[in-house]
Amino acid sequence: MDLIEMARELGKAIQQDDRYLALRLATQSNDEDQALQDMIGDFNLKRISLNQEVQKAEKDQEKMNQLDKEIKELYQKIMSYPKMVVYNGAKKEVDALMNNINRILVLSVNGEDPDAVDLSDVSCTGSCSTCGGCN
Repeated sequence: MDLIEMARELGKAIQQDDRYLALRLATQSNDEDQALQDMIGDFNLKRISLNQEVQKAEKDQEKMNQLDKEIKELYQKIMSYPKMVVYNGAKKEVDALMNNINRILVLSVNGEDPDAVDLSDVSCTGSCSTCGGCN
């Protein structure tokens, strides 16, 4: 089996993982929730309005402050919405899984023993571009 085929098999295994499946279900649940979608749509429209106001030569500071306040309130409402809380938890789990997989791959390419890669250091994302250095 060549490396590309192995990567495809890993992709299939990830898609069978409970964490991935939970994220897919949470995404679908959010997509089908009209109240949540309305809040997200309203949030996006207000953000566009604020951006347009910021671009104007003569800015209406009161309008910008009001829009900013409304955007922040909507953001908090969206992020505390029960289905969004579930989604964010599932996304965090999948992100952690992918960080661990990436860490193993990156450190393996750098000569580390894949079986000895320490996954307990959650501060490592597996990306050397954001790293201050390995142990």
